[in-house]
Formats: sequence, C-alpha cells, structure tokens
Amino acid sequence: MKILAVQNRMGIGDTVIFLPYIQAISKKFNSPVSLLVKESSKADQFLYQTDYIDKIIFLERFRKNKNGKHDGLFGSLKLVNDLRHHNFDKAFIFNSSLRYNLITKFAGIKKIYQYPLFEKSNQHIIKPAIKLIKNNLNLDVNNNPQIKINKDLEEAAILKFNINKKELNILLGIGGSGPTKRVPAKTFLSVMDKISNIKKSKFFLATGKDSEEQIILKNILSSRFKDECVPLDDLSIKETLPVIKNCDVSICNDTGFGHLSSALNVKTITLMVDTPLIYGSYSSNMYPIIPDGEINVSHETFGKDKINPDKIFDKLISLIN
Repeated sequence: MKILAVQNRMGIGDTVIFLPYIQAISKKFNSPVSLLVKESSKADQFLYQTDYIDKIIFLERFRKNKNGKHDGLFGSLKLVNDLRHHNFDKAFIFNSSLRYNLITKFAGIKKIYQYPLFEKSNQHIIKPAIKLIKNNLNLDVNNNPQIKINKDLEEAAILKFNINKKELNILLGIGGSGPTKRVPAKTFLSVMDKISNIKKSKFFLATGKDSEEQIILKNILSSRFKDECVPLDDLSIKETLPVIKNCDVSICNDTGFGHLSSALNVKTITLMVDTPLIYGSYSSNMYPIIPDGEINVSHETFGKDKINPDKIFDKLISLIN
C-alpha cells in the first residue's frame, strides 16, 4: 500500500500538528505514509527517523520573487507527473482545495479522501482533520504528535554538548516567525534568574538568523548567564533534535522549536502572544502562558510585552516537581 498525505500549510508547526492523523493512517493500513509538503515545513529535517513516514515530497511554490516548479497550470501538470511516478494507491488531502483534488486524480490515485471542497474560509486547524479520519477510517485520534530520533543521537548530544543530567537542562525557544511573536530578552532573563536561584541549570538558546532574533540572542549571551548558555543558531534543525530531546523542559515562543519540543515528548511552556491559542495547546505536552489581562489570544493580540515571568516560573516549577 502506497499512501500520500497532502499538507500544504507553510510552517514546521503546521506539519507537526497533523502528525497524529498521519500516524493513524499509517497504523490503519500498516504502511508508512509519504508527505507532500512545502519546503518551508523543513519536514525532511525532523521526520527522517520517524517510522510512520515514508518519502518527503516537496511542493515547490513561489518564494523570494521567483516562481516555483509547481506554480501555475504548467506547475500543476509537473506535480501530476511527479506524483504519478510514485504510483500511490490512496491520498489524504488535509485542505479543501479543488486544485489538489484534481492533481491527485490526474496522477492516477484511485482513492482520495479530502476535506469538503471550498470550505477554507475561517477553517479550524484541527477539527476538519479529526472529522476526515473519523468519517473515512472510523478512528478517533487524540494522541500527541510524535517525532522519533535514534537513541544513539541522544547519547552523542550528551557528550558533544556536555549535558549533565543532574542539572536542569532547559530549551529556550527565543525566536519566532514574526516580530509580534518574540517575547523580549528581559522576560527570559527574569525567568533564568529565578531558576538559577533554585537549581544549577543549562540553557539551550534556539533561534534563527533573523536580525531581530539575533538581538534577543545577543542580549541573553551578554548577560551574567552567558556561561550557562549554549546557542543553537548555527545548527540545522536535524542537529538540534537530540539536544532538545535531552532537555527537561522547554520555554518557547510560538516557534517551530516549541512544536518540535512537544513532539519529542518534552514538557513545553508555550508563550502565546499573537497567535490563536490552539497552536500552543493542541498537545498534552504543551502548557500555554498568555499575556496578563487577556482571557484568550489570537492574531493582533500583540501581547509580547505582557507575558509575566512569574507565571512562567511557577509553571516550570510545577512541571519539574
């Protein structure tokens, strides 16, 4: 059985969110599932050792003022041809797009399961996936996303990064996909100060190369905690996974590292300041903190300066105890 799952949302988190449904498909048909995802999902970087995933096929679309291989009518025809070579038997399409419905049909895939067509507007991130699997496979999916990595890689990371299991090892996901999602360095530093008063700790700083993210990184590295910090910005996502797996807890903005952390079964405190709360609460490994004065959070909440470090610290203490 050769099965394709189509997930055309952009980010790492978008792909991680759908993993339980893909895993359920794999278990139902006793076969790993191939993914059609955007390059920005970085799926090949974190799913390469996950046994229910087969091939990663990248959807090459418009980026950086340049049309991609699969853009437009001719791009759709190229995608049809690319998929036809794999001889898929079934396809599960996690969107309401007529385009992907036609592409998979023209690619010769006989059995296609998909969200209802033309219902993209204000569509919930998870509920249609739950319904798709329930209605077509009679399965109730309520497990957490799971990413698997080799135990040898975990042990190698312990040696490479001098990880002491008697200390408290904490991932700080200080980056974020946009400036409104990045909690200031002073908030993280306040939490680090509180933690250092109770237990010797090492902080692994996960961020990208964006200039504003680098400013947050430099502010933390220039603090009195610099000797307890290990920056991870020069590592690939693949290289960071074993480090994250060795952490006791994570404190992350709405960033790919938060999604990866929770999928690696690390308790993850998610700082939700300008994104729908569901993105930081869909897993039982996630413990969201929202801005002071808010009862919910969504786009345009703009709450990055209202995250209370005391609440982060209190939640961390409850998790490590």
